[in-house]
Amino acid sequence: MTASFDRRTLLAGGLAASAATLAPLGQAFAQNRRRASANDKVQVGLIGCKGMGWANLMAMSKGADVAPVALCDVDATVLTGRGSELQKASGRAPRLYDDYRRMLDDKSVDAVIVATPDHWHALQLTDAMSAGKDAYCEKPLGNSIAECRAMVAAKQRHNRVVQVGQWQRSNQHWADAVAHVHSGGIGRVRKVKAWAYQGWMKNVPPQPDQAPPPGVDYDRWLGPAPLRPFNPNRFHFTWRWYWNYAGGLMTDWGVHLMDIALLGMKAEAPNSVSSLGGPYAYPDSAMETPDTQTAIFDFGNYSVEWEHAVGISHGPFGGGDHGVAFVGETGTLVVDRGKWWVSPEMSDGKALTPEIPVTNAVDNGLDRHTADFIACVKDRARTPACPIESAANTAIVCQMGNVAWRTGRKVHWDAVAGQFKDDAEANALITPRYRAPYRLPA
Repeated sequence: MTASFDRRTLLAGGLAASAATLAPLGQAFAQNRRRASANDKVQVGLIGCKGMGWANLMAMSKGADVAPVALCDVDATVLTGRGSELQKASGRAPRLYDDYRRMLDDKSVDAVIVATPDHWHALQLTDAMSAGKDAYCEKPLGNSIAECRAMVAAKQRHNRVVQVGQWQRSNQHWADAVAHVHSGGIGRVRKVKAWAYQGWMKNVPPQPDQAPPPGVDYDRWLGPAPLRPFNPNRFHFTWRWYWNYAGGLMTDWGVHLMDIALLGMKAEAPNSVSSLGGPYAYPDSAMETPDTQTAIFDFGNYSVEWEHAVGISHGPFGGGDHGVAFVGETGTLVVDRGKWWVSPEMSDGKALTPEIPVTNAVDNGLDRHTADFIACVKDRARTPACPIESAANTAIVCQMGNVAWRTGRKVHWDAVAGQFKDDAEANALITPRYRAPYRLPA
C-alpha cells in the first residue's frame, strides 16, 4: 500500500486478501511477537470488516504494540473470511462477534475501529466510549449534523481517545502544503476548490428487491435506518449512494478533501451554501445522491467550492481525478494524494512568488495515522492528528452542502444558534429520524 492508494485499489481484492498482502503482514506479526509482550500491546477490535475497516486494522497491526483480537460483522461470510485471514497472518484466532455490543462487553478489548456504513457511526462510537473503549472511527464522522454533535458531546463526557480516519492529515506533503498556505506563500487566498472526478465509478442500474444473502443479519445492518426490503444496490459499497445510510460523494471523498480546504483556511462554518447537480451522468441510475454536484460555501471574504463527477477522470488545475487548489493573489497551490506544487502569478513577466515544482509524497498516510492513534492511546496527553472536533466540523460543513442540494436553494447558517436561518425544511435535515427502538444519542 503506497502513500497514494485509493479506494479502487483497496476494494479490488474483495473478501480474500492476496498472498502478496498476507505474506509481509504475517512477517510483521512475527516480528511484533518478538518485539513486544502481550501486556505491552493495545488490544484492538474491528466493527465492520470490509473495505476501509480491514485496511485500518492491517495498517494498525503493523505496530509492535498492537494486537488485533476481535472482529465483528453482520455478514457471516465476511466475518468468517476475515477471521481466517487474520488467524493466518497473526497465528492467533480472533474472537468473532455478530453484535458489536458483545464486543464492547469484552473487557480485554482496549480500543475499537468503527468502520460500518455512516448511519451506524453515531451509535457505535458513543456506545464504545460509554463502554470505556478508545476508538478509531472511519470518516465521515456522522451522517447528519446532529449525530456529529452527539459524538463530540460523548467524547467530552467520557474523555476517551478518538481518532477519525481523515488520514491525509498524517501525510507530510499535505501538512507541508497547508503550512505553505498558512505562511502566506501564495498571498491572500480568495478561492479554494476541492474536487473528486471518479471515472472508475460506473452506473448503478436499478435492481429488484430480494432476499438478503445467506448469513446476513439485514435488520441489524439497517439499525436506526428506516425498515425497507433488502436491495443489493443498498448493500456492500453502494450503500453510500442512499440518504438513509450516507451522503454520496459530497461526504465520502468530500470529507477527505474539504478537510484540507478548511484546514488550510482555518475555517469553521460558512455563512451560506448553495449547491446544484443531479443524475447528469446516469439519468436512469438507482442512486439517490447526485452523481454530479457542485457546492459553493461562502465564508465572507473567500469561497470554497466542492465539485464531483462520476464517470469522468480529468479534474481541474492539472491535478488529476482529485485534489485541492488554493488560489492566492500571488500564486496557486495544488495538492493531491501523491504530490503538491505552486504555480506563481505573473506581473510584467515576473513571478509574484517562487515556483515550487512538483514535490511527491514520500510516506504512507494511513500507516502514520493509525500509529498516531495508538500513540495517543498510550500517551493520553497527545492530541490525535484528526481529533473528533475537527472531523465533526468538516462533516457538518459537507452535510450543509447536501442540505443545500436537497432543498434546492441557498441556505444560510446561524453559527450562534447552530441551525439554518428561517428555513424549516433545511433545519428538518439536521436531525435524522431513528427507527425504534434505536435512539439518537443525547
